[in-house]
Amino acid sequence: MLLLRLLQKPDRAPRFGRVLDDEPEVVELLDGDPLLGGKPTGERLPFQPREWQSDPDGSEVELLVPVVPQKIIGVGSNYRNHAREMGKPIPAEPLLFLKPPSALVSPGRAIVRPAGFERCDYEGELAVVIGRRCHRQSVTSVPNYVLGYTLCNDVTVRDLQKKDGQFTRAKGFDTFCPLGPVVSTDLDLAKAPVQSYLNDKLVQDGRTDELIFSVEELVSFISHVMTLEPGDIITTGTPAGVGNLQPGDVIELSADGIGQLRNPVTAGPALPSLPARS
Repeated sequence: MLLLRLLQKPDRAPRFGRVLDDEPEVVELLDGDPLLGGKPTGERLPFQPREWQSDPDGSEVELLVPVVPQKIIGVGSNYRNHAREMGKPIPAEPLLFLKPPSALVSPGRAIVRPAGFERCDYEGELAVVIGRRCHRQSVTSVPNYVLGYTLCNDVTVRDLQKKDGQFTRAKGFDTFCPLGPVVSTDLDLAKAPVQSYLNDKLVQDGRTDELIFSVEELVSFISHVMTLEPGDIITTGTPAGVGNLQPGDVIELSADGIGQLRNPVTAGPALPSLPARS
């Protein structure tokens, strides 16, 4: 099953929906958030994910981020080939950071690249969506706490990551967390592919069997640090092939069973400078 959030126009009321395996071209609308027990209403729409995110302002239906998390937990250097391309050692345990929910941006909406930086990179990643309150759970119990999986683009200003020595500012800009287009509740994690296309050129091609720390290990590890709430997102790391985004680019992530997450890139303002401190 696929779960999604959408905006029907002209009333602009966000709605939840589901796509069943036996009717893959139909959205069945729900009366509320499926995390809170939302039930089918009987209303149905044709399922057109690429059309709904190709021109959100012109379409009658717009895909939104499929969940609105309390927190977004990122995992750094979780593919060996990406750690090597960044000149970093293989971590002994998961490297965690947080992205603010204000960084979320829906499928089809623009990533705003701040001016004045040399590198603003895409990072295509598989994201875990938590379905139940998860606190200090074992690796074997993790499947009971996962709602499903979606795609996330962990956009990062490399200049600031290097300058600051930590990730908050580099990864925290508004629009730096495209998420979607749907949540798949039954994705096969054995060798799920995660690919990124920059202007229709394949630039990242990873699989979940290449993760240093598995999904189950990540969720268990994080749940011993912080309690995970329904709707929370864990991004599982990016494979090799990260690269710079420029205004006018289009970046599209793809995974079998989830679909495509497509976002254009637009130019944003530079950061204001602060007066020197003596």
